[in-house]
Amino acid sequence: MRHVIALDVGGTGMKAALVGADGTLLHQARRATGRERGPDAVVAAILDFAAELRAYGTEYLGAPAAAAGVAVPGIVDETHGIAAYAANLGWRDVPLRDLLTASLGLPVALGHDVRTGGLAEGRIGAAAGADRFLFVALGTGIAGAIGLDGRVEAGAHGFAGEIGHIVVRPGGTPCPCGQHGCLERFASAAAVSEAWAAECGDPEADAADCAKAVASGDPNAVRVWQRAVDALADGLVTALTLLDPRTLVIGGGLAEAGETLFTPLRDAVRRRITFQKLPEIVPAALGDEAGCLGAGLLAWDLLNQTDRTEVTA
Repeated sequence: MRHVIALDVGGTGMKAALVGADGTLLHQARRATGRERGPDAVVAAILDFAAELRAYGTEYLGAPAAAAGVAVPGIVDETHGIAAYAANLGWRDVPLRDLLTASLGLPVALGHDVRTGGLAEGRIGAAAGADRFLFVALGTGIAGAIGLDGRVEAGAHGFAGEIGHIVVRPGGTPCPCGQHGCLERFASAAAVSEAWAAECGDPEADAADCAKAVASGDPNAVRVWQRAVDALADGLVTALTLLDPRTLVIGGGLAEAGETLFTPLRDAVRRRITFQKLPEIVPAALGDEAGCLGAGLLAWDLLNQTDRTEVTA
């Protein structure tokens, strides 16, 4: 059965699948990245995991994969297949596409994790059918994917969609990027966790605990939550003004709060817009499988592009 390898590399774990041409997940697996052993060990773990997946396809599906798609965090040069920088993994300028191509003997597509997840949400998830969409992931940080007619825009230098570094509170909390007052310092799951832990006095408390307290009517939690929602709405309205998406998809850990997030967020965005058109604001549909599904789409896109080139030639 013709299939591709799809691999989604996170800070601590990797999710993978063998994906059929119709999008069917023929096999799924997970592994640790082994980042505690250093960046070289992470690269070795990726190569080993990909080789295992290739071997599984050969044995159980009758043929090796036709291509591979890999989604990785950090700064990614998708054109040249280089994982340029990832703080969580200790990477700098890793030629991951070439390493995987040499190891597997297959064509390989490399993508940014959030843009790859956004690609999946745009084609087969919450924004399917929308010609213009913005996908925003609220996790440890905040990042976005700009969707245009079934593809995701990477930008001239691979930085498109970095909505988490829009300054929403000038002179505010310092951000590791070097600015002060970045959106992700106020509205990411990590930021809400930090604020709620300080407010309630429990260092183990996190954003999910804050959301539960909001739902129960705790006024301190409501105050912390509303500060995050207001900052998020400010950042999103800036993005809406620039991009004019038809659909705005919100995913990541904070979105798991459901209507505890979406009801006040829709209201806050609506209050802020003037001439802008209010997009449909919806939760992501694919959960933590989005990156892996998107990696499979990257691989199939690569194969289809190759097939078209061969036909033209």
